[in-house]
Amino acid sequence: MMRVSRAALTLLIAVPLCVSARGVSPYLPLNLDPTIERQIERVLILADKPVLKRPIATATVLDALPAACKRDPQLCGEVRRYLRIYMRSWGVTEASVEGAATSGSDTAVPNRYGMTTDSSWAASVRGYWQPTDHALVSVGAVAYDNEVVPEGSFLSFGWDRAQLDLGYRAHWLSPLSDSSMLVSTQAATMPSVTISNYTPLTRWGISYEAFIASMSESHTIEFQGESQTGRPRLAGVHLSMEPASGWALGVNRLLQYGGGGRPGSINDLLHAFFSPSRYDNTNANLNDDQQFGNQVASVTSSFLFPGKVPFSVYFEYAGEDTSAGQNYLLGNAALSAGIHFPRLWDHFDLSYEVSEWQNGWYVNSVYGDGLTNKGHVIGHWAGDDRRFSDGIGAQSHMLRVGWEPAFGGLVDVKFRTLDNQNSYGGGGYKRAYDGTLSYSRPLRYITVGAEAFVGRDVFGEDFSRVAAFFRYNPSGESPWRGNLDDGGADVSDPTAELFVEAGPAFNRVRIDLDETTSPRVSNTGAHVAVGARRAVSERSDLGARLEADDVDGHTLLSVRAIDYRYRFRGPIALSVFVGASRYDLATPAMGLYYGGGLQWRDVLPSWDVGLDLRTAKKVARDHLLPSDPQSVRPDSFYTVNSLSLYLTKRF
Repeated sequence: MMRVSRAALTLLIAVPLCVSARGVSPYLPLNLDPTIERQIERVLILADKPVLKRPIATATVLDALPAACKRDPQLCGEVRRYLRIYMRSWGVTEASVEGAATSGSDTAVPNRYGMTTDSSWAASVRGYWQPTDHALVSVGAVAYDNEVVPEGSFLSFGWDRAQLDLGYRAHWLSPLSDSSMLVSTQAATMPSVTISNYTPLTRWGISYEAFIASMSESHTIEFQGESQTGRPRLAGVHLSMEPASGWALGVNRLLQYGGGGRPGSINDLLHAFFSPSRYDNTNANLNDDQQFGNQVASVTSSFLFPGKVPFSVYFEYAGEDTSAGQNYLLGNAALSAGIHFPRLWDHFDLSYEVSEWQNGWYVNSVYGDGLTNKGHVIGHWAGDDRRFSDGIGAQSHMLRVGWEPAFGGLVDVKFRTLDNQNSYGGGGYKRAYDGTLSYSRPLRYITVGAEAFVGRDVFGEDFSRVAAFFRYNPSGESPWRGNLDDGGADVSDPTAELFVEAGPAFNRVRIDLDETTSPRVSNTGAHVAVGARRAVSERSDLGARLEADDVDGHTLLSVRAIDYRYRFRGPIALSVFVGASRYDLATPAMGLYYGGGLQWRDVLPSWDVGLDLRTAKKVARDHLLPSDPQSVRPDSFYTVNSLSLYLTKRF
């Protein structure tokens, strides 16, 4: 870790700095204070600022406030009062304590730093001291039965374009708010060295984050023919850009390596980073000792719709290793999507998120504990809801509704459900579900409330945890919002539009079942889609879209993470797009999706006609069922080429 610290410091010094560079920024709480975190998310959406990773720097929210104030001055005032605690040289920014009555099975509570439902109490505290603009000391901890996690305890040095954090700093590499396939707060925070920026670089709005963390001790690290004991390292990289207001695209990588005598030099790390298909465990020519370790990656996007009812829509396409020996194809894929309305009917907000992943997540032949820290998966909360080391696919859903009633306070309702695949793996799983109902109300500098968390786990056993809590309210103000129609301006973008489309599609499918069998089938099926777009220049539009096609009797769902359209003079427009597809077969197949098309706009007022050529490239599924081909190759690939003719209605 000392070598890593010196390397990170060298990188920090080497980053070009301008005279007007700002200092370091503290971070806002992550999954510790739902009330203020919810308000922060609303501010960023109203300010047209997409989020691809967390925790969020305080300076980012301060920069977003002027734009948010135009749409919701009351929300702006509440967040501004809260942020005043960060404008001093020191302060206590978060503190809470809760007591609970528990019963039933012992289940991990989602995103609570490793806490389980049998914990009868929990507490947290965060504070900081900033002696200069370019140095900051953060102190924090999360505690529950039999565990104290020094979450939020780290030192920060540097500038807005290169901030170095040394210590227990959380990482969340996903635009989703309830889950993250790569790394989240499901497990205890790891000690790490992190360098990142909160002021975007260049006109492309480039943001980056790189870290190396030390994981908990493992006794199942395979090396030289035996299980060894050690502490694996975890390297993470995030790179994103926001070339246009309200739209961002990011890529993420995690590499688990070293420990137990396994090689772990910087040179090994760089080789595996730039050539993952050569060094990961999908290469049949490598034995366990020759493999670098464990790799996962994701591509994320977030699109903000600035209409009269603003919302954000976001996607995460992730993979465990690579596929077909190609660095750009993700193997054992996961596809997640979400939508968040920050304001509905004045006093409500709503979020819905869905994730589905194939087998292979959080398990590994080299690291017997997989991607875990202190016994908990570091990524999606559902990874803890299965038998340990059971490589199995699953699908999860989350729906959350927030309500600010006229009598004050905040009511929050959240429902989750999880369905593990029973057609392979250990089997015997049942559909799991849980519900959370909470109410909180500020009383000057203290917020009081209660929360009930109840459900049934994947083994059919019930659990419940009912808690009362007290949280420090640094603003000393009530977040009751009253009449939101007073003072807010309608600054919706007139170019923002929703649309639906439908028409026939002519499909041709190449099915690569094994090394020798590659039949081709053709059919004509229905094509439907729903999407949103906005103008980003005089002739260019960006948006997001969800599509569904009937292909050879199976449903092909596709998302466009990049949906670009160029409008020529006159009625013609040209589009190009990139995303991911899910093919509904015996077990789901997932892969890359791309294409382009032409559009004749306004054939009738608000009606367009389009023609698209689309490809779902090497949509893959592993051979897991008895009916699957028994071959050397462990997976089948499906390439779907489609020509769709459709009619679009704009709103």
